[in-house]
Amino acid sequence: MERKWQTDWPERISYGLSDAADNLVFQMLTTYLLFFYTDVYGLNPGAVAILFIVARIADVVESFIIGVMIDHTHSRWGKSRPFFLWYALPYVIFAVLTFMTPDFSQSGKLVWAYVTYLGLGFFYTAVNLPITSILPSLSENDQELTLLGVIRQFFGSSVQIIVAVFTLPFVAFFGRGDQQKGFLFTICAFGLISLLLILNTFFNVHERVSKPEATHQPFKVVMRMLRRNRPWLVISVVIFLYWLVTALKNQTTIYYFKYTLGREDLVPLANGFTLAALIGVILIIQLVKQLGKKQTMLIGMLTAFVGQAILTVGVYAHSLATLFAGTFINSVGHGIIIGLVSIMIADTIRYGAAMGVQAEGILASTDDFGVNMGLGIGGMITAGLFHLSGYVSNHAQNAATLSMINVNYVWIPLVLYVIMFLTLQAYDQQQINDAVADE
Repeated sequence: MERKWQTDWPERISYGLSDAADNLVFQMLTTYLLFFYTDVYGLNPGAVAILFIVARIADVVESFIIGVMIDHTHSRWGKSRPFFLWYALPYVIFAVLTFMTPDFSQSGKLVWAYVTYLGLGFFYTAVNLPITSILPSLSENDQELTLLGVIRQFFGSSVQIIVAVFTLPFVAFFGRGDQQKGFLFTICAFGLISLLLILNTFFNVHERVSKPEATHQPFKVVMRMLRRNRPWLVISVVIFLYWLVTALKNQTTIYYFKYTLGREDLVPLANGFTLAALIGVILIIQLVKQLGKKQTMLIGMLTAFVGQAILTVGVYAHSLATLFAGTFINSVGHGIIIGLVSIMIADTIRYGAAMGVQAEGILASTDDFGVNMGLGIGGMITAGLFHLSGYVSNHAQNAATLSMINVNYVWIPLVLYVIMFLTLQAYDQQQINDAVADE
């Protein structure tokens, strides 16, 4: 029998705004940080590739550490909620520092990039992972958890699109021809809004569902549960693949339009078509009612693949209309996929609790782990291939580099969508439903 709903709209909106807050900074990293490092701050693409590798290794460790910290937190506010209060300000400070451009030597600039970017990665995990870990503690109603996840992704996707579309115009407005100044002022504005929204989440969401007998289990017991939690393992791989393909596409968009088409001015328009992700997010509630979560996500993956295939035709037919149509359809699929991620992770957390281990921190860490690994390896692939092909910033590119841009923008994503689709086949939704129903 379905349990009654336990949250009201102010709490639901406040929960959703937490993802909006993080994405104000996060989307700048995924879409523009590589470009900022190479074309604005003047770092070598090969050095940036190594930085992204190091950062991702650090993020793997950090995701696990933050997850353990959440699982061992005892406070009057709960386990996940206090992280919004404790780490919001450091997160915003390091976001601003990351886009500062002190006039150092090349080695000094690289050291600055390492310190600021690695610090930002840690604090991003500290404010983002609790968004996922807190979800199953907000309600016991499965439909309500789906609604909360959709609200979260609606706000998160909306802000992703706002940042993707308006960042370069803001940089131009604030910088007046000086991109270093423009990027700094833009991140300051985004950071201030992010800080206020994260604190709003802390004050307005409440942890109310817990199984005291299943919390704070010994580490070896938690590890044993993880090995038995096959749905969690599967969705972890899917998350990684999703963010890998997202990183490759997002980071390469500006290079494609700047160097292949010679139309950097079209980047905001191209990113504007990702607004269609909101259509996918909105469709989730009805699709889940009719088909279930797994089948809905599979539809999202298929839609994303079809959109990418149409984009491919547009690239090689030199048709902007076809390219934009493909971007639109691809974005609908992305909205369905990412909108379901936190909901399905919440299911794996509830499944773990049904096995006697409530470890929402560690189980939710797979989300940040997948994000960080996907973005890092995506950045590493892009920067590494550009370096090997002879990329030179702010100059006409050679044929090898233009070819590498197409590989990143078109072909690797097509392959990854197929792998993602096949991976999700191993996810057993019925296994979760049966275990949770027996509680």
